Parts: sequence; structure tokens; C-alpha cells
Amino acid sequence: MAHAGDPTAACTRVLALDALLAEDRLDDAIEAGLMELDLEASVDARCQDALLRVAAMQRQLAAQWAARARYEARTARLQRRAAERQARRTPPPAPASKPALPPAVAAALARAKARAAGPSRT
Repeated sequence: MAHAGDPTAACTRVLALDALLAEDRLDDAIEAGLMELDLEASVDARCQDALLRVAAMQRQLAAQWAARARYEARTARLQRRAAERQARRTPPPAPASKPALPPAVAAALARAKARAAGPSRT
């Protein structure tokens, strides 16, 4: 295994990642360690352009992933707020049936209905 400070090994890795990116194989580049690549590692002069392209892709992906995380957090926050708002708007459940009138009120209502009907004439 090459040492971490070995410019030849770092250059080989950078060139491999750059080749994957040039072929538009981003998933393969990520799996090959694109985001774990140490940009501070020394590389040969022949790898400087490739290192700049790989570093630019790292920054772009990091920015996109951060934006996605912010979007997902915002979506979750909006869903939570909508659920809270809906919970405040929902009226309490109505009773299953009308409560019965108290006996005194029921008797008074029956008398009033009888008077309103008047004496029945046949």
C-alpha cells in the first residue's frame, strides 16, 4: 500500500477519479472515494489540472448535498407545521347523540305542545 504522502499514489488516484468524471460516471467516482480524497495531499505537477477538476466536483457535490439536506429539513418543518395547524383547526368530536332533556324541561315542553295543539275537536 502506498504511503499517504506519496505523490505518485495520490496522482494515480486523482487521475483515476478525473477519468471517471470525464466519462460522466459520477456514481462510480463517489464509490471510488471522490469525497474522501485529501485535496491537501501533494501530487505530481502532471496531476494539477486533474486535481483542480476533482476539487471543483467535490465542492459542487458538497454544495448540492447541503442544499438537499436544507430542502429536506424545510419540507419536514412545513409538514410538521401543517399538521399542527390542522390539529388546531379540527373541532372536537361531536357527541354521538343529543343529550336527553332534563325531566322538568321535558314535562314543560310536553305541556306547551299540548296547549299549542289545542283541544281536539271531532
